[in-house]
Amino acid sequence: MRDTVSENLISILPEWAPQKAIWTAWPANADEWNGDLASPRRDVAALLRALAPSNRVRLLVAGVEAEASARAALNGAVELIPAHYGDIWLRDTGPIFARTGSEAIALRFRTNGWGGKFDLPGDSTVGDDVARLAGTLVRKFDFVLEGGAIEHDGKGTVLATRETLLNVNRNGWTEAQAEAALGEALGARKIVWLDRGLRNDHTDGHIDVLARFIGSRQVACQSPSGADDPNADILEEIARRLENATDASGQPFELIRIPSPGLVLNGLGEALPASHLNFVIANGIVAVPVYGTPAAKGAVEALQAAFPGRDVLGLPSLNLLGSGPAGGGSFHCITQQEPA
Repeated sequence: MRDTVSENLISILPEWAPQKAIWTAWPANADEWNGDLASPRRDVAALLRALAPSNRVRLLVAGVEAEASARAALNGAVELIPAHYGDIWLRDTGPIFARTGSEAIALRFRTNGWGGKFDLPGDSTVGDDVARLAGTLVRKFDFVLEGGAIEHDGKGTVLATRETLLNVNRNGWTEAQAEAALGEALGARKIVWLDRGLRNDHTDGHIDVLARFIGSRQVACQSPSGADDPNADILEEIARRLENATDASGQPFELIRIPSPGLVLNGLGEALPASHLNFVIANGIVAVPVYGTPAAKGAVEALQAAFPGRDVLGLPSLNLLGSGPAGGGSFHCITQQEPA
């Protein structure tokens, strides 16, 4: 693997493009899961079994026990790769795969534990390890960026929140500085800014639980579910912003609204940042996180209509959201696609 790549313009393929592999990691550090590895492992295993028939899944495993438990749970369905990582959130700590000219590259950014909250050994190096294992050229950037903080359409339009990218606990950017950095690193021609993320989100407002590109100029966002939906005002604010926004070519978005999970509580009685939008788009399938609420059926049906060429499956993800400082994410957060 070479360490650098020429300064050709970088392009990001949309997530719905054909994929060479999906990278993810197996829960291995009990301290990061309130001492309970069995629960998140059930949700991860169900996701990987659903992805495996039509995708090459490359699963990082940290340590002998983690490898043995993954082997027993998955029975050869995926490729196991011994590796060192802090936790399983490869969307944020792994590389973003892209292209420059005809070459595949892995874009690498600094990590700082989501603003200094969860800084774990291995988080700063696992992205380099994934790039090496993929045999991919690397280009490094000297600023903090998590993959879940940006959503791109493959044509130069990026969705992001000010709450994350302009946060003083990341780079302390102004809007103009953020736009210049993403232009250089991702080939972004336009940033569509949302203000804030879901309540109690460990990530300070990652976009991949708020709004997702699902096709050319098509954006999915959520509608409140129930009178007690803790994010009702945020979800309506997002829809209004997107209804009045345009992409990098000046074209309006087609907005597809799906029901939110509504109020989802953890064992401490706290509202969780649950979202049906943290889905994974993969070859032949869209895996949608569900949380045992009545809204799940409508969310899956709405996304199936939006992805007629893929099977849309609702899979349990409540255990990945966790409780207290543990967990905090879902399927998109734990995966990173490598385009074909």
